[in-house]
Amino acid sequence: TSITSAKIHVNGVHLHYQQTGEGSHAVLLLPGMLGSGQTDFGPQLKSMNKQLFTIVAWDPRGYGKSIPPSRDFPPDFFERDAKDAVDLMQALKFKKFSLLGWSDGGITALIAAAKYPTLIHKLVVWGANASVTQEDVRIYNGIRDVSKWSEKVKKPMEEMYGHEYFAKTCEAWVDGISRFAEKSDGSICQQLLPDIKCPTFIIHGEKDPLVPQAHAEYIHKHIKGSR
Repeated sequence: TSITSAKIHVNGVHLHYQQTGEGSHAVLLLPGMLGSGQTDFGPQLKSMNKQLFTIVAWDPRGYGKSIPPSRDFPPDFFERDAKDAVDLMQALKFKKFSLLGWSDGGITALIAAAKYPTLIHKLVVWGANASVTQEDVRIYNGIRDVSKWSEKVKKPMEEMYGHEYFAKTCEAWVDGISRFAEKSDGSICQQLLPDIKCPTFIIHGEKDPLVPQAHAEYIHKHIKGSR
């Protein structure tokens, strides 16, 4: 099945997405920090079961091909992404859909599942965190300077954004996400986790360099019935 690539007007911006498959189970793939559908989910778009699933991968505003606008990080940027993601799927006429979110996309998916429970069928998150600690901030500052990134990770980003936008947006992301650590509990969406009612599967990489495993354990503990 071919992969269509298009833009749709949602919440005042033109959001880019890719879509493939004709299955009755719609799934939205949510990319991580600075990521896009193509950079983060190329293999899934190609290889997920097209008979079972209709697969949509999106570029959040300011990322991938959803530019303009330039990406910014106001205090509610995760909530804004969650609303954009859900409204995108509704604009595409999906009544109910599942969310597969990686990293920042996982955080966005957690918020969307909590805030729009009637729309979300199932939830899978990996590399996600519901709060930011001082230790996390130290780790984030380690990736602030993109010239120190490995060539493998850096190359697709520079091809997509050009060096200047990539470098500037990464710095803005570090500042934006670090702001959560200034709150007493460091919470991004901890208070929302008990509102998630759909079946939830949490995956975590043992060697994840950016997100310590305690985050995955916290999410599992606070989403009732999650695995």
